[in-house]
Amino acid sequence: MSPVSIVSIAALLVASVAAASDLATRRIPNLLTLGAAAVALVYHTATNGPTGFGTALAGWLVGAAVFFPFFALGGMGAGDVKLVAAIGAWLGPLGAVQVALAAAIAGGLVAAIVMLRARYFRTAVQNLRLLFLHWGVNGVSALPQLTLASGQGPRLAYAVPILLGTLGVLWWR
Repeated sequence: MSPVSIVSIAALLVASVAAASDLATRRIPNLLTLGAAAVALVYHTATNGPTGFGTALAGWLVGAAVFFPFFALGGMGAGDVKLVAAIGAWLGPLGAVQVALAAAIAGGLVAAIVMLRARYFRTAVQNLRLLFLHWGVNGVSALPQLTLASGQGPRLAYAVPILLGTLGVLWWR
């Protein structure tokens, strides 16, 4: 197997196991995300030396940075952030950005389906309006009643859109 196919398989495996775990338990294990990132660092260092280590580390940092603001605002779990970071460690910084963008698109589509099935669409639109009003008055900050910790709406296992985003990026490559 070429290094590219090993990298693709590893990223897809990590995303798949995370999605299965998120659906079953609503959690993504640290052992999976941090372990996958560590293995990616070792693999890329072994195959490409210091450059490989730097690329994997940059991919991890970019993956974490892209979704961290959503976590900080209470709209995303830490496991989702660590998952994109781990996938970024495998796919590099550009891959991390591509997966994050593709996951955001997939997440919007999946969220719309979840909202429609739960008959929550009108409430979600009202919540978005409330959030934007809050941001206009208070600046971008968490609105406590709309965070994951206290929100009443349907939950989305975001590892599923991350898996879909990873599949899309790997297919496109």
